[in-house]
Amino acid sequence: MKHERVTFDSDGATLVGNLYLPDTTAGSVPGVVVAGTWTSVKELMADRYAQRLAGHGYAALSFDFTGFGESEGEPRDVENPARKVTDIHHALTFLAAHPAVDRDRLAELGICAAAMYMADNAAHDPRVKALALVAPWLHDAAICEAAYGGADAVADRIKMGREARARYDETREVDYVPVVSTIDPRAAMPYDIDFYLNPARGGIPAWPNRFAVMAWPDWLSYDALSLAPRITQPTVIVHSTDAAIPEGARRFHAGLAGPRDILWSQGTQFDFYDQEPQVTTATDTVAAHLGRHLRQ
Repeated sequence: MKHERVTFDSDGATLVGNLYLPDTTAGSVPGVVVAGTWTSVKELMADRYAQRLAGHGYAALSFDFTGFGESEGEPRDVENPARKVTDIHHALTFLAAHPAVDRDRLAELGICAAAMYMADNAAHDPRVKALALVAPWLHDAAICEAAYGGADAVADRIKMGREARARYDETREVDYVPVVSTIDPRAAMPYDIDFYLNPARGGIPAWPNRFAVMAWPDWLSYDALSLAPRITQPTVIVHSTDAAIPEGARRFHAGLAGPRDILWSQGTQFDFYDQEPQVTTATDTVAAHLGRHLRQ
């Protein structure tokens, strides 16, 4: 495949991405914007999926969100759903203008948390003709309470987040904790997760493993399930009952307004990021879905 390092504007911030193109193109090809887990940089899993989709004949763009990785933006490493949806909108604008891309055949692929952000953009962006979600993390208030230890635990995180935001507004200092840690109970995910801690997988220098505490209120109040009735584009979901919150995927799928399909595969959440056969199963399913719905 061909690879281009690209930059584009998102409300004043210059974002950095990787555009993967098929080896040979006869005219313009369909384009797909790809993004991954919360706090992630493009190298964690978005690049992998974009490369695979280029092998299937698509122009696939992975990129770092505002304030993450190589992209501009302050404060750094803040999980801001609204900002990420805006970035996706501008990524589509960039992709639509690329000479190798057919602007009338655009799609989105979201892995884990990016499933929520891709869904949000698709709900109000008619340029998106097809949507694909792999191992999607899709939550509402009830799912957050179940995932984070109950209503009191959620309220405590929201309170910490608001206090951290107030400190930032006053001092411009960001209160960070690890995203993943086996020893720090303040971590966003205080667990032994090999994908994030293993340097041979996701524990890479480009990913700083830090979570801005001020992000908790926006994250925990985000309602992705309410988006489903507004999504009319053909949507495919690839998930597993052993992956994260399958109930969210079921409820989201049931609420979709347009054509929908769901593949229940095997594997843990983290297998879908970089392991086989999960990555191949997911990309083949996504490519087939896009092939059906991005026709000439």
